[in-house]
Amino acid sequence: MKRFNIVYTLLFSLAVLQLTGCGSTPEKIDVQVSKPKPAARQVHRPKRVVIPFNPNNLSNAAIERTRHRVRYDGKYIPLRYPMGDVPQNIGVCTDVVVRAYRRLGIDLQKNVHEDMRRRFNAYPSRRIYGKLAPDANIDHRRVVNLEKFFQLHGKRLPVTRNPDDYKPGDLVTFRINGVAPHIGIIVKERSRDGRRPLVVHNDGKGPVKEDILFRMPVLVGHYRYWPARSYYK
Repeated sequence: MKRFNIVYTLLFSLAVLQLTGCGSTPEKIDVQVSKPKPAARQVHRPKRVVIPFNPNNLSNAAIERTRHRVRYDGKYIPLRYPMGDVPQNIGVCTDVVVRAYRRLGIDLQKNVHEDMRRRFNAYPSRRIYGKLAPDANIDHRRVVNLEKFFQLHGKRLPVTRNPDDYKPGDLVTFRINGVAPHIGIIVKERSRDGRRPLVVHNDGKGPVKEDILFRMPVLVGHYRYWPARSYYK
């Protein structure tokens, strides 16, 4: 009986060692421990939607910006690169344009910066802002740089008083009080009388749709930048 107790105690001790993971396990002792299976994790993977780049989709992207609450703030903020952006609750007129294009997969921060690296002197950044080199944190957020970029890589169109010359997705620039550069995007929605296309812009009230095409002084630029490619949303 005493020998039986000793053997039993030895076997029990070896089994405990196997369960706790302490020490080595003899080959002849095989204590199976059933572990509960972890609950299956359901991972949500958003579907990648291909958005063809066309003026109608750019118009929709601009209109979508009017659903965001944005405080007008144009301060210099260091950004990551590429696809860098200021905090979503702040922005200026150029950020409306940058964010609308980015919704369709086009990064104006990267495009403008790379072009300014190739031909910095073609841009007014040195003359107007005293810059000595491209700056990916701010260059794409300045109207005058976007004007030059759209002129070089898109189309510079006539500035007319005919509302039918302005198509959804076109870009228009102004000089408020003849001085301050401003930019907006023409959208497919029209004024109450149906005569003029509305403009999505931010002049201090956040992104809004307004009938300002011929009301905001002074309309100085009309551009079309429609890359003929498809992108992922």
